[in-house]
Amino acid sequence: MVNYRYLGNSGLKISEITYGNWLTHGSQVENDVASACVRAALDAGITTFDTADVYANTVAEQVLGDALQGERRESLEIFTKVYWPTGPKGPNDTGLSRKHILESINGSLTRLGTDYVDLYQAHRYDVETPLEETMQAFADVVRQGKALYIGVSEWTADQIRAGAALAKDLGFQLISSQPQYSMLWRVIEDEVVPASKEVGVSQIVWSPMAQGVLSGKYLPGQAAPAGSRATDQKGGAQTISRFMSDETLTAVQNLKPVADELGLSMAQLAVAWVLQNDNVAAALVGASRPEQVAENVKASGVTIPAELMKQIDEALTGVVERDPAKTLEGMPKKRPA
Repeated sequence: MVNYRYLGNSGLKISEITYGNWLTHGSQVENDVASACVRAALDAGITTFDTADVYANTVAEQVLGDALQGERRESLEIFTKVYWPTGPKGPNDTGLSRKHILESINGSLTRLGTDYVDLYQAHRYDVETPLEETMQAFADVVRQGKALYIGVSEWTADQIRAGAALAKDLGFQLISSQPQYSMLWRVIEDEVVPASKEVGVSQIVWSPMAQGVLSGKYLPGQAAPAGSRATDQKGGAQTISRFMSDETLTAVQNLKPVADELGLSMAQLAVAWVLQNDNVAAALVGASRPEQVAENVKASGVTIPAELMKQIDEALTGVVERDPAKTLEGMPKKRPA
């Protein structure tokens, strides 16, 4: 079963394995399979579910809401996000303006079939909207009871500090950051994590398996398995491409002895590794089959000894991305249309 951790400097506990439906619900898998995956998550003790309005252009929220119908709402933590274009993608159907935030929360609540979300997250930083406007809108969402807490995703250290300071002035808490983080992608370690610790924010990390590369299923010099993310022309192949060099794939195979020593699969090792960071509250894990959920949960509660953490670092020498500037580089330079 899953262990639970506090999210940021708050009293909210979440499951350290959090179920995310970014690349599955409403797009890659059928609704009945999605519901079976959610049921498997609940059976495994996962209480925290993360989605976003942009996933499958709002369909993922609907599928998750349907799958959770009949569950005791107070026993769940439901997270969603706002920023990317949704709907017909008009000029105000995107970003973190007051208009888009206040309209988007209402749409998300309707699709999710709930009166409130536990965490409402800024899915990126909006360079075209004053941060004061964004944080005031979030404050109003909290005061209206439509969200209990506020978080961000892929913000820089300076943006997190500024957002947290405004939140404090406005009388609510910024408690979470949702960045990409894995053995291969460690760009948050030098700046985002220290800033987050300063202001009482913890991480809910996405892609702990580096888009599936850390599962070990991709082998150097060989074609990607049929049906895998690396063969998905709808976007999966593009997101995974940075990890698909033979050098990286060869290094990843060197992790197998570590996984074997711990009695874990390579995928479980990858999830357990991000949870060793004391600023990480949860690892986001998706699934296209119910049995994947049960396997992922086995990473909860695992302690990786220091000597094996060192062995992991040595195995991946030369293929780890650590540059904190990557967070800013990956940020939209203007509001997406």
